[in-house]
Amino acid sequence: MDTRHLGTTGPQVSALGLGCMGMSALYGEADRTESIATVHAALEAGVTLLDTGDFYAMGHNEMLVGEALRTAPAARREQALLSVKFGALRDPDGNWSGYDGRPAAVKNFAAYSLQRLGVDHIGVYRIARVDPDVPIEETVGAIAELVEKGHVRHIGLSEVGAETIRRAAATAPISDLQIEYSLVSRGIEDRILPTTRELGIAVTAYGVLSRGLISGHFGRDRKLAANDFRAHSPRFQGENLQHNLDLVEALRKIAEGKGVTVAQTAIAWVLSRGEDIVPLIGARTRERLAEALGATAVTLDEADLAAIEEAVPADAVVGARYPEAQMAHLDSER
Repeated sequence: MDTRHLGTTGPQVSALGLGCMGMSALYGEADRTESIATVHAALEAGVTLLDTGDFYAMGHNEMLVGEALRTAPAARREQALLSVKFGALRDPDGNWSGYDGRPAAVKNFAAYSLQRLGVDHIGVYRIARVDPDVPIEETVGAIAELVEKGHVRHIGLSEVGAETIRRAAATAPISDLQIEYSLVSRGIEDRILPTTRELGIAVTAYGVLSRGLISGHFGRDRKLAANDFRAHSPRFQGENLQHNLDLVEALRKIAEGKGVTVAQTAIAWVLSRGEDIVPLIGARTRERLAEALGATAVTLDEADLAAIEEAVPADAVVGARYPEAQMAHLDSER
């Protein structure tokens, strides 16, 4: 698989990364055995970047990833670069209660993640959302101390705006910004992406299929479980969903003309945005993983890109990417 760099100060990684969240949380039930097999298949295929969060199902996802690494061949295990998000606060009922970016909390979160993952260091460490009560300089400074002690290799950011990126980068070297970016989520293009490029910071793009919306596999009458994030997502509601799936059908015509799938076309579009962007694919099964990996062989020429732009203009999608209460926590939207 082709490789890219996480910024000017970061490591080399595979062209695609594997986002493991859906193997534990927010998208309905998942099969643990198949999830672990999918991680193994990704490593075997040359995927090096594995992304998780300590709050995904309250530590379950880290333990799952840790098990997958322990049971993988040593050579494959050693190639993995773990990206971990921290800071989100949960209660026993699974509710969300804010974010904690205090230096002492940063080090506490890291200690627990290292134990659950079964590793002696984390590849990229980042707070999931900015704590409004703690300056980003203090949070990043605490991660920098973990880097000095060898517990973390690289500092990342998540869902922050251009001003916060600059403040963080003035505090310590930042390798990577993780943020939603897809054909239908293009808000970073105006200010955030120019800022990361100016500062030599890479982007790991999550939501490249908009949580399955533009995968080509989401049916118009699909029923979602109550514990599925999409049951409450504005883009998946009523008329919004029907409008957005019309966009998918327009994209399908282009994909079929190239002999590839809708998902491969959408992932290839993100890959085409620049060598500094690494798409995270949220595959939960080996079948979906294989489809996603096929996107690395898809070439989109200028005519293809123009056709895609006409079929799915930047502002064509209807509905915010998160419910209103969650949007309020996104520094990247300010």
